[in-house]
This record gives sequence, C-alpha cells and structure tokens, in this order.
Amino acid sequence: MRSSLTIKPVTPIRKFASPSRLIPGGQAAGEASRKKSSVTVDGRFWDWQGQGGLGEARKRRLSEIVAEAFFPRLSVHGQRWNLVRQVSADFFLIIFGFAAVGHLMLLLEFAIYRNPASLLRPEPFPTAGPGLLLVYGALFTLLGFSERLYHPETVQIPRQEQLVLAKVVFWSTALVVAAVRWSGPHLISLTTLAASAPLNFLIMLAWRRRWRHVPVQAAQGGRDVRNVLIIGAGRVGRQLAAYISEDVSCSRSVVGFLDENEPIGGDVHGRLDDLARIARTDFVDEIILTAPHQPDLARRIIREARRNQIDVKVVPDLFGFEPDDPLVFEKFGNIPVLTLREERMPTFGLFLKQVVDTVTAAATLAFAAPLLSIIALVIKLESPGPVLYQAERAGLKGRRFRCYKFRTMDANADKLKELLRASNERQGPFFKMVDDPRITRVGRFLRRYSLDELPQLWNVVRGEMSLVGPRPHPVDDFERYDLGDLQRLDVPPGLTGLWQVTARRDPSFERGLALDLEYIRTWTLWRDFQILYKTISVVLHGSGV
Repeated sequence: MRSSLTIKPVTPIRKFASPSRLIPGGQAAGEASRKKSSVTVDGRFWDWQGQGGLGEARKRRLSEIVAEAFFPRLSVHGQRWNLVRQVSADFFLIIFGFAAVGHLMLLLEFAIYRNPASLLRPEPFPTAGPGLLLVYGALFTLLGFSERLYHPETVQIPRQEQLVLAKVVFWSTALVVAAVRWSGPHLISLTTLAASAPLNFLIMLAWRRRWRHVPVQAAQGGRDVRNVLIIGAGRVGRQLAAYISEDVSCSRSVVGFLDENEPIGGDVHGRLDDLARIARTDFVDEIILTAPHQPDLARRIIREARRNQIDVKVVPDLFGFEPDDPLVFEKFGNIPVLTLREERMPTFGLFLKQVVDTVTAAATLAFAAPLLSIIALVIKLESPGPVLYQAERAGLKGRRFRCYKFRTMDANADKLKELLRASNERQGPFFKMVDDPRITRVGRFLRRYSLDELPQLWNVVRGEMSLVGPRPHPVDDFERYDLGDLQRLDVPPGLTGLWQVTARRDPSFERGLALDLEYIRTWTLWRDFQILYKTISVVLHGSGV
C-alpha cells in the first residue's frame, strides 16, 4: 500500500538568537510555530524542526553517544569549541616547540663544528618522532584535564593557570623522557625533547596571555557573544555583572536586570512579569538567577525560561560563606550536592604511616616469634586460663574491635573489675590501679616492660591499630566518655602514644586526653618516629604499671 505524503507550506521565519523563540502566548504560540514546520505521513503528525523532532532527537542521541564514547567529558557545559581550540593549539605548540629546539640544536652544532652535513640530518623528526609527539600531546592533554587546565575556573585566574600549566608541561615531559630512556634504542633525541619543555611552557603561556587580552568582539566578530539577563539587582547581581563586563574572555554581555524591589530605570529593565517581553526585545540568550532563596520565584522563572528554550543559571546561596577552595559539585542520584568545605587531609603521609605500621609490625612479629613463644609458655605454667586476653576495645570512630594482649591477670579479672572500680586511681572514665590484686606475678613483670602489648602487633597488621596513637580503652570505659572525649577516636588507636612517653604515671584522664588531642592536631610522620624512639627508652627503663 502506498503511503500518502503531504507537506504543508512552511512560512519563512527569520532566525534570530534564542530569545526570538520567546513568543507571547506561551504554549499556544509554540504549538502554532511547531505546526508550520511539520509533515504528515500515513495520517500521522511528525515534527521535523522543533526540539522534540524524531530526527533531531536521534541525531542528538547519536552525537551524545559518540561524544561519550570517544571524547573526554566536559566539566562545564557549553565549552566544547573552546576546549577544541585550546587542545588543538596546545598540540600545535608542542610540535612547534620541539621542531624549533631541534633546528636550533642543528644550527648550534653547525656553528661549533662547521659541518654542513649536520644541517641535512632530519634530527627534529626521526622515523618515530611524529608518533611519539602525538603520544606526548595526548599525555599533556590528559594531565591537563586531570589538573583542570582547560576548566574556565582555572583559565580565569592567570596565576593559577601558570602554575597548572608548568606542572602539566613538567610531568608530561618527564614521563615521556623516562619512557623513551627505558625503552631501549632512542627513537627521538632526549636532549631535544627535554629542552623543548621550557620553550613549550613559554609559548603556551604567551599564547594564553594573548588570547586573554584579545577582545571577544574582535576575536569572534561579535557572533558568539551571549546576552545575559540577571534576575536580582542586589549586591550579588551587581558583582556578577561587573565581573562579566570586565572579563573579556567571558563571551557574555549583560543586557540588564529584572528586580521586584529596585526602581525601574537605567539597567533595571522591569519586573519579573516583564520577563517574556524583555527577553525577546533584548535577545536574551541566558538568564542568571541570583535570588534562589525565593523558591516560588525561582520555579516561575525556570519554567518560563525552559518553556522558551533559554539557558538558565542559578547563583547558589552559600549562606554568607566564602570558600577558599574551588567548589566541588556532585550528584547523588538526581540530587545535586555542592561541597562548601573539605577538610585538608595529609593523604600521602597517612598512606606512608599505614605502610610503615604494617611492614614494621609484620617484621617485628616474625623476629619476635621465639620470645612470644617463651612468654606464652611461662603464662601457661604460672596460672590457669588462656594465654591471650581478648577483649573489645573502642577504635577509630568508636568502632569495636577485638584487641589482643598476653594475659597478665587472673582468668576472672573482668568480673572483679566493677567491684574494684571504687579504688580506681585514674581520674575520669579510665580504670587503672598500680597494685591491682588481679595481676599475676608474671603479669606484673610483663606489664613493667610492656611485653604484654606485643600481640597487639597483630591488630596493627590487621589495620585495626597503629604503632602510634591514643591507647584503645575498654568498651565500659568508652561508654563513660563525655562528648569532648570522643575526639581522641578521630584516629586509629596505637601501641604507644604521646601520653606513654611523657606522662605515663599521671593519673589524670584529662591530661592524657590533652596529650592525645595535641598528637592528633600536630601529627607528622617524623613525630611518630620520635615517639617510637622514646618508647624504646621508656620500655627499657621498666616504667610500666
């Protein structure tokens, strides 16, 4: 059966920027415009020009799939062509810098040795040169993405851009030089490659400075400058307009404000009810909302802008907080989350601490195996009961773990603890007695030289403890903590700590807590080594209780 094809006449419509799509009448006007660019196939209506058209939707989906599969994800929407321009320029400048340095070295060799044959050698580009330069450029680009070199937030701060550019040039050059150096026969001159790095940095920096100081209208012929309408003429709106006006690389021009409270006149073009009219007459491409604390107002503006296909941006309300670090935007499902503050953590130092803990504890357990066996045998012969004492302790963030020690008390010591709590010689929730009647004779010797703590090296290997940190307290003592005492659990507990080497016999829990908090605030890996060194001296003097 043949299908009938009817094409309705299309009324020519002059195409303006996005604000020309703002037609009074809203959805009805949009429906009329949509019908003017439609075809009827087999009695069915197809939109072939509007945003919801089948062909256009398929094209968008295909282009998005291709972009997702082959190209890095853009950190800021709408920066595609800027990114292509920046990456292409960097590729070209890398090749140019390498070629320039190579030819300069040939000229230098000719000037020194007066050998005309040196000028005929293809030194800058040997057989594998172009391929390696392509890898060099790709590595530079990937590192640039990692360090946000192409992000507008970096581009807008010249000093930050210089630091990031220097870092990316250095590491990309260093990695390529190392790869070539260790790959056998040199396919490219390492000297030329290394010498091109400073030149690459300088010419890239010069190109970026030149581009930053070229007015947008001259660089782009004024075609891509986006007209911005700001909702809210208050302090934030004025600051935003001033920044856009001063930054020539912003590719935006503020056409005015809409505000419910400011008097109309000058750059305040009207009220919110005038949005459709102002956006059309001023050919607005983008609306920036600076008053998001009014939900009804924000929803109204966003609905109107989305219905008329105008870009919408919102200035987030940071509650008067001005973060020092770049804001981090995340999504948990469909819920956007903005990070205002992130605690700086010595990640690499903590990683080294964990490595040192694990390696040292495992090695000590291996070398001390004969001593551990002797201690276990003596405990078994001296009193009935298990060799190891296992009890729950409060560790990092209050998490419970099973802590191991050589048994130094009678087997029923835990049952007698509550009966002896009235004789506690420590101030605060921590229980301690010098002449504890539950301690055995062998146990007193082990405690004096801290030998009973050696099995806790296994807790260190398991990652439940560290070599240095606040001592883990029993759960019943932990349950007596005040709110401020919980700070000592912000780090993993340790075999030894600052309290053990400075105030081991001090009965005050508050003194021990103060030392633990001082250790947490001023932690360094070097200080851990100092505490471990002092611990050896304290143990040898037999000052344990």
